[in-house]
Amino acid sequence: MAASKKRGINGADSVVAVLKKMGVERIFYVPGEEILEIMESLRKSKITLVPARTEWGAALMAANEGRLTGRPGVCVATCGPGALNFTNGAGYAHLGGFPMVMIAGQKPINSSHHGHFQVTDLVSVMKPVTKLAVQIESVQLIRPVLTSAFYIAQEEKQGPVFVVIPEDIAAEECEDDEPTTSPFELPMASGKTLDLATEKILAAKCPLIMVGGAASRLDQHAIAQIRDLVLRTRIPFFSTQMGKGVVPEDSDLYMGTAAVSKGDYVHTAIRKTDLIIAVGYYTCEKPAFIMSEGGPEVIHIAHQAATFTQAYHPHLEVIGGIGPSVEALADRLEGKLTSAGALLPLREGILALIGEGADEKSWPVTLDHVAHVVCKVMPENGITTLDNGLYKIPFARIFRANQPNTLLLDNALATMGAGVPSAIAAAMVNPGLSVMAVCGDGGFQMTGQELVTAVELRLNLVVLILVNDGWRMIEAKQRAKGFPAYGVNFVNPDFVKLAEAYGAKGTRVETVADLVPALKAAFEGGGVHVVAVRVDDSKYKRLLAGESDPE
Repeated sequence: MAASKKRGINGADSVVAVLKKMGVERIFYVPGEEILEIMESLRKSKITLVPARTEWGAALMAANEGRLTGRPGVCVATCGPGALNFTNGAGYAHLGGFPMVMIAGQKPINSSHHGHFQVTDLVSVMKPVTKLAVQIESVQLIRPVLTSAFYIAQEEKQGPVFVVIPEDIAAEECEDDEPTTSPFELPMASGKTLDLATEKILAAKCPLIMVGGAASRLDQHAIAQIRDLVLRTRIPFFSTQMGKGVVPEDSDLYMGTAAVSKGDYVHTAIRKTDLIIAVGYYTCEKPAFIMSEGGPEVIHIAHQAATFTQAYHPHLEVIGGIGPSVEALADRLEGKLTSAGALLPLREGILALIGEGADEKSWPVTLDHVAHVVCKVMPENGITTLDNGLYKIPFARIFRANQPNTLLLDNALATMGAGVPSAIAAAMVNPGLSVMAVCGDGGFQMTGQELVTAVELRLNLVVLILVNDGWRMIEAKQRAKGFPAYGVNFVNPDFVKLAEAYGAKGTRVETVADLVPALKAAFEGGGVHVVAVRVDDSKYKRLLAGESDPE
C-alpha cells in the first residue's frame, strides 16, 4: 500500500509552524487585509497577538524584545502603508544591533484585480535598513526562507530582517514539512592576535577599558567574562551610553560614561590614557571619544572587524566571540600588570562632578536632578527606557546601572518616539520588574498613543514626561551655529487628561519636593501611570551650544 501524503496546509500555516519552532511567544502587529490568512493561522496557535496602535510602535516593541532577550522579536503588518511604517523601527534595530523579524503582507502576485493599488517595492525600501529583505514567491520557500531569516537576525552583528509574503502565497496549499533548525557558533580569535593584544596592554602606562553596546547584548556567561577581565586585571573602565551596566557601575574601577563625544567628565581620563581596550563597540554608536594623532592607541575586541571612520580607526583588532576573547586576555594578563590603576586617582574628581545636582531644590526641576531622582527611585533590577532628547546626556552620566539593559538608551539611530514602545516591551518580557519610560514631551507625542496598548495589556508601567514645550536639543544646535531659536516650539496637551482619556492614571508634579513621592506612588498604585513634570534644560542647551565646559 502506498504511503499516504501528508495533510495539506497553506502558506500561512507554514509561517506559524516556523514561528513556533523558533520559540516565538508573541507578535506585535497592526491588522490588514493582506495578512488575514496569517492572522487566521495565528488564531489557532498559542502565540499571543499584541495589537499596537502604529506599525512604528510595533516595530520598536519587537526590536526591544530582541534587545532584551537575544531572540528575534517579531512584528507583522500589511502591505503598502503598513509595511512602510516599519522603516523607522528597522533602522533602530539595524544600527543598534537588535534581532528582529518583520513580516509584511503584499497584494497577490500571480493573479490580482487590484492593479497597483497599495503596491510598493517594499524589498527595495527595506534593503538599506535590514540584514535581509526578501519577498517569498513560492509557498514551498516559506519554511526555508523564514527559518534562514531568523538565523540571519541572530548572527553577529544581530539586526532586523524583513520578509514579504504575498496574500496568494499565504493562502496556497503546501505539504506539511517540519521546519529544520541548526545551531551556530562564533569563531575564536587567533592566539597570535591575542598575544599581540597582551603585549600592547602590558606595555601601556595608563590602560583604560571601554565597554560598548554590543557587550550588553551578550549572554550572561559572556557578560561574566567581561566582568572578570575588569576584576582580574584591575584596569579601570568606562562605558558608552549603550554599554551601561555590563560591568557594575558601583565598582571602584568605574570612571563614568561618555555621554557626549568630547569634553565630558570621563574625558579627563580618556585624555590621560595611552591605550583604550574597546570591548563590544560598533561605530554605529555615536562616538564615545574621537581618535586623533598623538592620542591613545585602541584595541578593538568585537565579533566583527571595525568600520573605520575619521573618529575611530583602531590599531589592533581582536575578532571573534567577545566572551572567549576577553577570558583569554584575562588569563594572559592576570598578575602581570604593574600600571593598571594609573588612572584611578582621577576617579574621585570625575564622580564628584557626576554627583552634582542630586540635592537641587530649584524649580522647574533640573535635568540633573531628574536623573538623580530616577536613579534613586528605580530598584537595581528595574528597567528605565529613554526616548531621545537633551535629558539623555545627564541620564548617561548620572544613572548608575549595575546590570545590563536596565537603562535602555538608544545612541545609534537615536530616534524620538522610542521611549514608550521600549518600555512596553520591557514590561512584557519582565512582568515582575519595575519599568519606567522617561520621555520628552516631543518624543512622547510621537508614539504616546501606545499607552492604550499598555493599558489594554494591563501592564505595570510608569511614564515620566519631561515638559519643556519644544525640541530643545535642536534649539541648542541652532545656538551652536549662531542661529536664533526658530521653529522649535510647540503646544502640549494636558498630559494628565490625556493619560486619563487613554485609561491610564495621571499626575502633574507642581514642586521639586513632589517628584519623588509622585513616582513612588505611581509604582505603588500599579497599572499605567503618567507623571508630568516641568524641567529646566538650560545647562544642557549651553553644553551642546558650546557655551560651557563641564570640566
